[in-house]
Amino acid sequence: MKTEIIIENLYKNLGDFQALKNVSLHIEKGMFGLLGRNGAGKTTLMRIIATLLNKSGGSVSVCGIPAENPKEIRKLIGYLPQDFSVYPNMRVYEAMDYLGVLSGLAKPIRKERVNALLSKVNLSESRRLKVKALSGGMKRRLGIAQALLHDPQVLIVDEPTAGLDPEERIRFRTLLCEIASDRIVLLSTHIVEDIEKTCEKIAVLKSGAIFYNGTLKDFIGPEKCLEDAYMKRMEGVE
Repeated sequence: MKTEIIIENLYKNLGDFQALKNVSLHIEKGMFGLLGRNGAGKTTLMRIIATLLNKSGGSVSVCGIPAENPKEIRKLIGYLPQDFSVYPNMRVYEAMDYLGVLSGLAKPIRKERVNALLSKVNLSESRRLKVKALSGGMKRRLGIAQALLHDPQVLIVDEPTAGLDPEERIRFRTLLCEIASDRIVLLSTHIVEDIEKTCEKIAVLKSGAIFYNGTLKDFIGPEKCLEDAYMKRMEGVE
């Protein structure tokens, strides 16, 4: 099974509004950045890939499995939405263990995997804290841990660093890069720096359509940084 996402001529209608327009992408293992302003269609696209939203047309497949088979795709995907919340009155370890139960993991596997993931996201010392007592950055890291519980081939993260302080954003970006060594990590954000620091390949969405699809290096071109290139291109400045 090849680790890839193939999207061809995808479109999504929300009433009379066309949220996605003929989107085609081929995403392979590693970090892939999805950049665009709020309302560009990023979340809609990611929810379709995660089989949480039905497409209106076109095709989507994850690791060779078509979107018409959501049960099988969900076994391969971990998803961290922008507004992540889980069992606020549970302690961190209890919440992770319970999510492992819901994922059908046997007790010995749950214990091993929960401990390993809490260590990976630097939450081992917070295992006895209630989820509601965690900082924003800690909750995001817990979100990554829960998304990885079933060892998915694809991790989808939507605006993961929005609202985090600079130090926590750097820590979070480093974690995502480590995770992407053996799977797809699809990162959606409007924060240009997050893409520039983590991704070699990107797609830029504008008004529901693909504005650019290729390497970060080619997109930047002669500009000194991604933010300059992004602002110039999106505003249509020559």
